[in-house]
Amino acid sequence: MTNRQLLQRVVAASCLAALVAACNDSGTLGPPTDPDYDPMLDPADFGGPIDNPYFALVPGTTRHYEGETEDGLESVDETVTNEVRSILGVEATVVHVLEYLDGELSEETFDWYAQDDEGNVWYLGEDSREIENGEIVSTDGSWEAGVDGAQPGIIMQAAPQVGQRYYQEFYLGEAEDEAIVQSLNASVDVPFGEFAGCLQTEDFTRLEPDEREHKYYCPGVGLVLEESEDERIELVSVDAP
Repeated sequence: MTNRQLLQRVVAASCLAALVAACNDSGTLGPPTDPDYDPMLDPADFGGPIDNPYFALVPGTTRHYEGETEDGLESVDETVTNEVRSILGVEATVVHVLEYLDGELSEETFDWYAQDDEGNVWYLGEDSREIENGEIVSTDGSWEAGVDGAQPGIIMQAAPQVGQRYYQEFYLGEAEDEAIVQSLNASVDVPFGEFAGCLQTEDFTRLEPDEREHKYYCPGVGLVLEESEDERIELVSVDAP
């Protein structure tokens, strides 16, 4: 192993440690401004494809989700584009998401992801637009790592372990989503198929302390199910190039 490779591994390990250290081990929310949470990304550690088995992003792929919510029928089209955005010197893949409620466009989002050499998929920000009657009415929740104190998070670890807890995104007061790994052997039945050996997380944020959501990621497929107390959004189809 070269000195450079060793340094890259140390930096990656430090970043992951900072993510986990941002929360305490008791399962209760830690302070939102933990001084240890400051992951440093080296652009030299990035540049390859996003091929994490739980969160692979192949340009040209569109995933379609549907589910009944308390507000009506929600459908989501998530397309991995060929576009990239430079964030903190890292070239991030742009994912375009369109959300509809009873057939009317309700939200448009551009998410930015990049995978490091270890296989961790980093979430570097989003441009989110809430839409009513064809007009943008809010951009709340938008953030970009490196801007106004926002920090990158990890959307999927290279080697998830049960009990790990980490920030997925961090922009104080706007976007502070966290996740904890609950299972690596969950079974899921959705319209797209039946799957076993899936990763299950519980997602939450101190900004909405009463809200909890469970997500299921299956190897070779990705996110197949999101469910909370009052809604269940399932993977219906995948249009791959």
